[in-house]
Parts: sequence; structure tokens; C-alpha cells
Amino acid sequence: MAVRTQFENSNEVGVFSTLTNAYALCAIGGSENFYSVFEQELADHIPVIHTSIAGCRFVGRVTVGNRRGLLVPSTCTDAELMHLRNALPDSIVVQRIEERLSALGNCIVTNDHVALVHTDIDRETEDIIGDVLGVEVFRQNIAGNALVGSYCKITNQGGLVHPRTTVEDLEELSSLLQIPLVAGTVNRGSDVIGAGLVVNDWCAFCGLDTTSTEISVVEGIFKLQDANPSKIVQDMRASLIDTLT
Repeated sequence: MAVRTQFENSNEVGVFSTLTNAYALCAIGGSENFYSVFEQELADHIPVIHTSIAGCRFVGRVTVGNRRGLLVPSTCTDAELMHLRNALPDSIVVQRIEERLSALGNCIVTNDHVALVHTDIDRETEDIIGDVLGVEVFRQNIAGNALVGSYCKITNQGGLVHPRTTVEDLEELSSLLQIPLVAGTVNRGSDVIGAGLVVNDWCAFCGLDTTSTEISVVEGIFKLQDANPSKIVQDMRASLIDTLT
């Protein structure tokens, strides 16, 4: 299900949080309201972690991760890195990256299988993304924008991309990612999808300005209407058994 929330009067929830199927990161803020919304929805299933990166609150724009790992920029301090490693489950690899394009959340978008990255990202960084997150990596742009993380959001179920994306680009990206995609907006017409929305396989959080139409599009493409973690596990198990038999 999709939940509307705000971080201290800002609707850009994707700037202040990161959400995956294995954990959630929230910025340290003056108010606990934002954190408690995440905790209420997620605490039964995954850890929700208070953190900052380089002493700043825009954790969603500088970090990127999936259920296997988390990538943080070179500006992340040793204390913050240690805090993340202690708070996250042992199975999740936390890796600091020396990369010129340090706003990793703007330059990389990933699910548990595939990642799209900024066309100018270092070859070394591309290799680290593949190793740490266990994904195939493709250099792409979305509707002419190199910042794929800002203008696209994907999960293992589906994806939402910039509203000006052409039908041809949608089909190409969809076949590349092997998930259904739809062009849309959040926060009453904002095309910066990555900043206005965080989503995993069973839950989404978007800004308070998001209209009911936008929410229905989000819930439809990410298959959130009847999604819960146990149902997803059952579906995966069923499909696994089907392939084995």
C-alpha cells in the first residue's frame, strides 16, 4: 500500500529516506513524525535506521542499495559507516565508493536484479555496483536525462519513469529490466520520481501532495494493492517449486 508522508514540510520523501526489501534508512530530523511513519509500516518486517551521511540529511540522494548491499559515497564518515554496519543485518554488505559523481541515489537506480547507471560513471564503480548489489549494470538515460536515479523508481514488481519518456524508450527499458514500466508523476505533477517516492516490493511512501490518481498508478504498477511480505515469499516459493518440478 502507498502511504503519504512529509519530512518537515517537504514532500520530497525520496531525498530523506532510502527503502529496500531488507532495510530502510531515514534522515535524522528535528521531528520524529517522518521516522515513525516508516516504523509503523515496516518495523515488523525490516529494520528502520536513523542515519546521516557526511553529517547531512539527504540520505536518499547519496545512498543506493538493495536486499544484498548498500553503497555510500566517499564523504560518508567512519562513524556513520560503522553505525550502518552495526545496525544492518550481517548479510548486507555496506561499501563506501570513491566516485566523482557522489550523489549515488541520483546516478543509480536498482532493484534486486538489474541496475541502471549514469552514462559517465566510472568503470570501477560499475564493477563495484555489480559485485556488492549482485545485479546486472546498464548505462542508460531516461527521457534524455542522465540522472536515472532522479527520474525513475524500480522494484522487482514494476517501475515508474519520467512522464516525457517515449513509448519506444519505455519498451526498450522494460525489456532491459524485465519488468512492466509506466510513465507518471508524483506530488501533484512532479516529474522527479526518485525524490518524491520510495518503494519496495510491498510498501511505498510518497509526498503529502501526491494525488489519489497518482497513488492508484503507483499501487497499480508496483502491485501494492494486496502485497505483504509473507504473500511475496509464498509467491516466490510457489514459482520456485514450479520451476523445479
